[in-house]
Amino acid sequence: MKVNLANIKVKQGGVFVRLGKKMYSSNGFSVIALIICIVVIAMIASALVSSPEDNDWDNQNDGYSNIGKLNTREFNLLSSEENKDIEKIILNYANAQGYDVNIDYAGTLDIMNKINKGEKYDAVLTSNSIWSYMIDSKVASLKDSKSTSITPVIFGIKRSKAEELGFIGKTVYTKDIMNAISDGKLKFTMSNPTTTNSGASAYLGILYTLAGNPEVLTDEILESAEVKNNLKTFFSGLERTAGSEDFLEQTFLNGDYEAVVSYESSIIKINKELEAQGKETLYAIYPVDGVSICDNPLSYIDNKNDSKKKIFSDIQSYLLSDEGQALLQREGRRTWFGGINEHVDKSIFNPDWGIDTTKYISPVKYPSTAVIKNALIAYQERFRKPIHVVFCLDYSGSMIGEGITELRDAMNYILTEKAAADYIQFSNEDKIDVLPFANTVKATWSTTDGTNTSNILREINSLSPYGGTALYDAAAKGINILKNENTDLYNVSIILMTDGLGNVGKKSTLEDTYKVVNREIPIYSIMFGEADSKQLEEIATLTNAKVFDGKKDLVAAFKEVRGYN
Repeated sequence: MKVNLANIKVKQGGVFVRLGKKMYSSNGFSVIALIICIVVIAMIASALVSSPEDNDWDNQNDGYSNIGKLNTREFNLLSSEENKDIEKIILNYANAQGYDVNIDYAGTLDIMNKINKGEKYDAVLTSNSIWSYMIDSKVASLKDSKSTSITPVIFGIKRSKAEELGFIGKTVYTKDIMNAISDGKLKFTMSNPTTTNSGASAYLGILYTLAGNPEVLTDEILESAEVKNNLKTFFSGLERTAGSEDFLEQTFLNGDYEAVVSYESSIIKINKELEAQGKETLYAIYPVDGVSICDNPLSYIDNKNDSKKKIFSDIQSYLLSDEGQALLQREGRRTWFGGINEHVDKSIFNPDWGIDTTKYISPVKYPSTAVIKNALIAYQERFRKPIHVVFCLDYSGSMIGEGITELRDAMNYILTEKAAADYIQFSNEDKIDVLPFANTVKATWSTTDGTNTSNILREINSLSPYGGTALYDAAAKGINILKNENTDLYNVSIILMTDGLGNVGKKSTLEDTYKVVNREIPIYSIMFGEADSKQLEEIATLTNAKVFDGKKDLVAAFKEVRGYN
């Protein structure tokens, strides 16, 4: 309800003010007093009673429209990072409806942790329904969950390599791929099974098929010597892991790899880019004994809010509408069930790339939540290919105080059993070197047993920071440590943490060392304090790696980077 000048009339006998359907006059009161009273009454009434037009906040611009009023059009969605490719579909629809949708992205297991710790969202879009069962129903009640699209997790192998292996036009089993790996004829890249859905889904599918397609995967199967040997053989061919699907695609395109395990939609995206660059494309392989299927469910988190429920229902209905499903298909996602669809856009689902939508895909059976958790632990501790990692840690003078405290906290998490809570613990087959640096590299602390780190931690906790920042020299020394490592037995990487500008040594020292070695050794950098992002991005570009921001939470940055090695 509003009062404006058009409703105030000065007539003989006083001042008359219309408020709603009633007319008020001064009747002996002072004109000023009456106007003040009426304005106050109107302001109070407008807070309690409003007309339909007053609720149209988007059309008002009087500067007071939202006072005391909640934004009933705001909607907070938590999504797995793999769904970034459909962000524009959701936001374009939401914007057209006047909805203020905010999307936060997180790794697959981080989504469960965020919700279980009580972080508030209105809905969650995961990549696979198996993760929904890990959400504590006492903390968040998921309702109205529906699959929005289907994405198989498959092998993409360079066509010439697939022809060499005899996989084109042939029925291929998972063991055929394992035998090619065992014979040294095939290597591949994939996302990390303990931090990403595509990696976890692929791993569970491989585990299921190499265990002989049991009726149910059990903990006893995880302990089987035959299964362990088969998985160790399979993952011996893993050249590189990534902590996100976007980075996996980027790494593959920038590197020289034979194959990738990923979503069908990702392989389509990679092939489009390879084709645009005039490079050899990948050929899709769907093992007939089982393929992991991801159903991308959108679920409502019931916070007892009708306006949020309405927005959720509208978004979900749109994604499942003919228009929404067509847009999802353009992103390389299947929107049909049963596996067969003969009427697809073949420029997207390209048969020349081995993508056949006329054949039924045999889905694997996912185990219980308890077995999935134990399978992830088994992968991290027993099944995966061991790693040799070098930590280059900044002990320059600028780290004195809060900086060195946070660094020690991060390393005391990463190098102990505490890391098992996030499935990023080291195994007894891993090798670790730590290079603290200031003006020079101060020392080298090493272990050939990733679970035996007490001596390293004692040194980390006792060394004091001082001096300049020789980050290039430290990274170059890390490369020299790893240059002779047997990459058939170990995956190698460097994690460089710095809080400042590299002001001792030259970039050319690192560049020359890297070129002479002539092998891919990724250097992942963590920024902290006043670190120069430009220097670190240059190092990442040189080594086909990535920069992480640890300025707000250094421990979280170390957790994230562990998903990449």
